[in-house]
This record gives sequence, structure tokens and C-alpha cells, in this order.
Amino acid sequence: MKDLKEIALYIHIPFCKQKCFYCDFPSYASLDHLKDDYVDALCKEIDEKVTDYKIKSIFIGGGTPSYLEINQIYKLLKTISKLNLTENMEFTMECNPGALEKEKLETILSGGVNRISMGLQAVQNSLLKDIGRIHSFKQFEENFNLARKVGFKNINVDLMFGLPNQKVDEWKESLETIAKLNPEHISAYSLIIEEGTAFYKLWERNKLILPSEDDEREMYSTTKEILKEHGYNQYEISNYAKPGYECYHNKVYWRCDDYLGVGSASSSFIDGKRIKNIEDVKSYIEKVNSNESVIEEVIENSKEDNMEEFIFMGLRMNVGVSINEFKGRFGIHINSIYKDVIEKNINKKLLVLENDILRLTDKGIELSNLVMSDFIL
Repeated sequence: MKDLKEIALYIHIPFCKQKCFYCDFPSYASLDHLKDDYVDALCKEIDEKVTDYKIKSIFIGGGTPSYLEINQIYKLLKTISKLNLTENMEFTMECNPGALEKEKLETILSGGVNRISMGLQAVQNSLLKDIGRIHSFKQFEENFNLARKVGFKNINVDLMFGLPNQKVDEWKESLETIAKLNPEHISAYSLIIEEGTAFYKLWERNKLILPSEDDEREMYSTTKEILKEHGYNQYEISNYAKPGYECYHNKVYWRCDDYLGVGSASSSFIDGKRIKNIEDVKSYIEKVNSNESVIEEVIENSKEDNMEEFIFMGLRMNVGVSINEFKGRFGIHINSIYKDVIEKNINKKLLVLENDILRLTDKGIELSNLVMSDFIL
């Protein structure tokens, strides 16, 4: 049997109970009647597209994958279990508080999922309500403890700073409270106001009171301090992990390695091509069932695109970018393209170059958007 190409697999579930005010993901709160048909179509797409690969990690994201019914989760995980899976691979599923109960968690665990990612964002109920979350902090805590009891030994918690009306002290309280619960991984993102979201409409009308730039900077620096005290290493701009628990799947994206996406609106990156599936859930189901292609577009990355992405993504990680690997991938030395940019940012103390590794300094991380823009070809 020939060696199968190894890839990471992303599976998209587009359903939510309620759309959060900051969310610009392709997820919908009014399509529950399509859940059964969607899972059937998704399983069919997996059977047809994924069998020729060896899978090295899986991430089921959304939407809210845990919003599926137990029988639908069971069916999806059963289909996945028949694929060529690497032994002991990381298998993550996003789970939202308010869409979890014991039997559902047991189904997820027995179906092979060994890591769950729980969206929380803040521990203050007033803030949760302000951003459109459907759960209270108490519900989150109960769900987190339930997941531990059921047997999950690898849990990520998502938190968000820079929220409307959020005070620096409230952010500190969120970090301290979650660090005490001791999840293996914490993602701490800053709020970005995206077009097409409920927050964007408020922001356009000057009705969104966001923390000042100084406050937001303080929130970012206290994140590093507080999480470090609790034993979390920062390994990417927004991600912190206990030793041995960095998210393997996300590192596939940041290293620009190949991955395959299935489901509506999912993206793949394979052999230098970016492939995107159609977003409309109903047409996705219809096309899969009538054996038509669900691909909306294929973009062939140029060498320049690949170099930019390799640097942008690589600099997000604390390990930085390997000069040797750049040469290995693109056949040229990084200096023949980026010498001036690199020197300029080293002089500004935003980048450092040590033994073949180029990475952002602490100051560089804070000003990462400026640094990255210099690398656009």
C-alpha cells in the first residue's frame, strides 16, 4: 500500500443557538431544521474526500458543534472513526456552555475526541450578556467540571479582552478565575470589530464603548504575567499552554502545513492551493446529495503569497521563523527578499535574530501588525 499523504482535518458545523454580537464566522441561529440533513451530507463528503489521506489531527469547529443532537454527534464521530487516523492524534471539538450535558460529553469522549475547546470569553455575567453569550459563568463552571468528571484531560478555554465596557480589573479577574480552574490551554484573544456583526453596526453609530488603547495594552501585558504565574507558557500571540499541551492542530495552520476542510464554508490548503467550500448550508446539502462539487473557489498561491504567509504565521509563534526552513521551502535565502525589512525591525528592537531563528520581541508582539505589514511583498 502506498504511503498516504499526512494532513490535518477541519470539520465545520454551522449551527448556533444564538449568534454572538462579535461573531463573523459562517454560523447560523435559524437553521436547526437542517441539522440532520447537514450531518448526513457532511458524512458523505468525509467518506468521499478524506479516505485517501492519513489524518494527523482533527478540529471540529463552528458554529457550535456541541449544539448538534447526541445521535448526530454519534453519527459524525462514527464516520470519522473509519478514516486512517494517526495513533494518539489530537482530536478537538468546540463545545459551548449551555449546549452540553453529561450524555453528550460521554458520546463525544467515547467517539474519540480527546480535547475540547470551551468558549467562555468572560467570567462576569453582565459582560457575557453584553456580547450575546447564552450562558452564565455558573453554567460554564458546571459544564467544565462535568467534562472533567466524564474524563476529559485536555481542555482549552477561550477568553476575550477589549470587550465593550470591560475594565482592566474585570479582565484580571477572568484570567485569575480560569487559571484556578486549571485547564491545560487558554486562548486569550483581543476583540476585533468585524464588518457584518451586530457590534459593527453599533460601532458605526458610536454606540460601542470600547476600552482605551492604553487599557487594552495593559490587558495584553497582564495576560502574559498572570498566566505565567499559573504555569502557562505563551507559545503564540494569543495562546498559552501548560507544558506538553500546545494545540497541535493550530500549529499546522501557523506553520503553513497542509490541511483539508470539510463542511459548508470550510477552507483547505493543499499543495499550495487554497480551496473554499460554498457557505450556503442548504445548497451545500443539495450539492453533496446530487454528487455535485461543493467547492466555491480554488486559489493557487504564488510563491510570494506562500513566503508572506510563512512569515506572517511563523512570527505569530514564540518559536519564530527558521531561516533554514525558509530556504528549504522556497529555495532562496530570506535575505535576498527581506534583508532591509529584517534589519529595520531589528534596529527598532521589534525583531531578534538568534542562531537561525527570527522572532518578535515582546515589544514586537505588541506592535505585531506594524511589523507584519512590512513583510507584504
